[in-house]
Amino acid sequence: MSTVAPTPLLVSASPPLASPAVYRITVDEYERMMGALDNDRVELIDGYLVTKMGKKPPHVWAVDSVEEFLRSRLSPARWCLRREGPVRIPMFDEPEPDVVIARGTCKTYRTRHPEPADVVLIVEVSETTYDRERGEKWAAYAKGGIPVYSIVNLVQARIEVYTDPEPAGYRSRQDYHAGDSVPLVIDGRRRGQVAVDAILP
Repeated sequence: MSTVAPTPLLVSASPPLASPAVYRITVDEYERMMGALDNDRVELIDGYLVTKMGKKPPHVWAVDSVEEFLRSRLSPARWCLRREGPVRIPMFDEPEPDVVIARGTCKTYRTRHPEPADVVLIVEVSETTYDRERGEKWAAYAKGGIPVYSIVNLVQARIEVYTDPEPAGYRSRQDYHAGDSVPLVIDGRRRGQVAVDAILP
């Protein structure tokens, strides 16, 4: 009986078109190239350009509800509430959170983006990108020292509040569910509370 020897696998000496090596860009590099980007639906996460997902009505409704509540509790003379504005976290992150509260008036940020020392609260509403909000963004906000980071988790129907940041991550987490109220704490001072049912669609 004759046998057929298998054809040996030929290995090309030239590198593949899609090299596994990728280049991380810094915040400074990202900001310099912003004018050349055709796509404004990206943000810089851990040194990589990440496409921002489209928003469904429940996401938009939750962001609107968070913004409405925060505006009713904050003085515009002392705090700037920003929606989907960049936060500059050197060296490799410039995310665009759903809601940010920064120190100073909004005029403070006419010529620059807020940095971690300016930010007292970040809120992300998560429906299809929870792995990102609880992964790379969570790590970036903790590393930057953002004191309070909240995720409005639409899939699990809860609000997650992270505090006590350190370079390795947030040390404290508190979950709030339907029927609960979430305290609003700014610079260590409680400024009211909001019902979970008023935020979740």
